[in-house]
Amino acid sequence: MRIAGLVFGLLGGFLGVLAGLLALGIGGLGAAFSAEGTGMILGGGLGAIVIAACGLVGAVLALSRPGTSAVLQILAALAGLIAVSLFWIPSALLFALGALAAVLSRRGHASHQPRD
Repeated sequence: MRIAGLVFGLLGGFLGVLAGLLALGIGGLGAAFSAEGTGMILGGGLGAIVIAACGLVGAVLALSRPGTSAVLQILAALAGLIAVSLFWIPSALLFALGALAAVLSRRGHASHQPRD
């Protein structure tokens, strides 16, 4: 299950970077036509790229520290929804699946320890 957490987290991170770049492109296009509120869209796009990077770090930690991985991926899923809303839905779902897989692998690992 740890590998599933890694894979889901990596896919969510890469889609999150694409969502951030898409938001930056839309914000830049709006700025080119002097639309109002483009600064907020550009800030959300930059924030989404940073959040995706944090989620990618969480995905990489799935193999060695599944608890920390799950927390980082859930935070990335929620923060990305705040930053770029609808663009982030696929990433949020993948980060949530990655976090769930990491938590389930953590629980399964603890039950396999030998008893004294």
